[in-house]
Amino acid sequence: MKAEHQSLCSSAAKKARVSPVLLTLALFLIFSSFLYGVDLKELLGRQAQVASQLIVNTNAENEPSAGVAPEEVEEQTTTRRSRRRWQGRLPFALNDEDEDEECDLFSGSWVPDATDHPLYREQDCPYIQPQLTCQSRGRPDTGYQHWRWQPHDCTLPAFDATRLLHALRNKRMLFVGDSLGRGQFTSMACLLSSAVPEPEKKSFEMSPDQQHTVFRVAGEYNATVEFYWAPFLLRSNADDAAVHRVGIADRAVKRGSIGHHGARWRGADVVVFNTYLWWCTGLRFRVLDYEDDDDGASSSSSSSSLMEDPEAVRKEAKWVSTEEAYGMAFREMLQWVRDNMDFNATRVFFTSMSPTHGKSQDWGGAPGGNCYNETTMVEDPGYWGSDSRRSVMRVIRDILDGDGADVPLTFLNVTQLSLYRKDAHTSIYKKQWTKPTPEQLADPKTYADCVHWCLPGLQDTWNELLYTKLFYP
Repeated sequence: MKAEHQSLCSSAAKKARVSPVLLTLALFLIFSSFLYGVDLKELLGRQAQVASQLIVNTNAENEPSAGVAPEEVEEQTTTRRSRRRWQGRLPFALNDEDEDEECDLFSGSWVPDATDHPLYREQDCPYIQPQLTCQSRGRPDTGYQHWRWQPHDCTLPAFDATRLLHALRNKRMLFVGDSLGRGQFTSMACLLSSAVPEPEKKSFEMSPDQQHTVFRVAGEYNATVEFYWAPFLLRSNADDAAVHRVGIADRAVKRGSIGHHGARWRGADVVVFNTYLWWCTGLRFRVLDYEDDDDGASSSSSSSSLMEDPEAVRKEAKWVSTEEAYGMAFREMLQWVRDNMDFNATRVFFTSMSPTHGKSQDWGGAPGGNCYNETTMVEDPGYWGSDSRRSVMRVIRDILDGDGADVPLTFLNVTQLSLYRKDAHTSIYKKQWTKPTPEQLADPKTYADCVHWCLPGLQDTWNELLYTKLFYP
């Protein structure tokens, strides 16, 4: 027993043999403490601090910074890290896999086309909301309907409604977003309806709360085209599709709430997102960070009451830049796509911001005017209106080129081609939910709608581009 103990101690002594370098360092520290009057403990502490800083700097790329929560570091890393682009053949594609894309569909010009455009007549599509039926509301001209988008280096294929219905057999195409998204959905319903002459095979239903609308083609196709109202994509205090009671300055979204609406999107085969207009509240936007059981199946009464109480929103919400808030929502949308869509069987699109034409001086018109009484388009190919925020476009580009690159999202860049179309808005030729006052009637531009678009019209072109990108990505 004693011999074993001595053997262990002898082994330890051999391993603990002092290095000449360490011995020299220790003697130097002792000598310094006597020479300069510095406490040895303090001197050793300084050396240890320097050593620890060297270690931290060495691992700075891989380790969290001091004082930063791990989840914050993960979020920061995610926003900076570029992901590998998804590789594969996109569903619905008809062109060859090795066929190079040589044409930018969104760079081009408008050319007159009274032969093939419009693609349907207003009176032949009963699904158009009264806010978009410009002809029946007294618009005297039809020139805005007779234009075709011509890309510089190619020609768009003709919209074939029958082919699209065949592709959508037993499938769902879902539009998600705001009233501009609803207009694009309505346009698609009109376009497809023209290929199904039998009225008994078609139905158009809206939920009582107006949040979900379904156009269904029965029979051999059994296809649905749907619209779901979610102006921010995230949960917000403007989710009431029928009554928008929230003032512009009080709009707010809840961080991490994509599942609140997203539970209703699951199972769609083609999803077309849009969101922009409702974010335009200024340079800042309100974001709520409270937590609740918001998995989409139900929502707690406390969170619902908070969303519906303007005073509570003002008190609890944090101000962030509009670009930061928009980027947050865009990233949450992409994460929902990752979690819920099969890239080998489904497709996802995003329609870029729809421009407004509220300031005539933007295109060289008389000050104080807007889209009212405009019957010609902007001819300057480089035109960009002051109502369209380039910063938002940059946010989308940076995400899709960075941490969102792994999602095969098809970006429908309709902004520039729509910027030319100051002639295509509904203006005053729509159902007015509030009767204009005598003062407004005397000056119609004061109540002109320069946000939404007449149907048939511009948004049919958006769907021609969607059709092209679906089949020829």
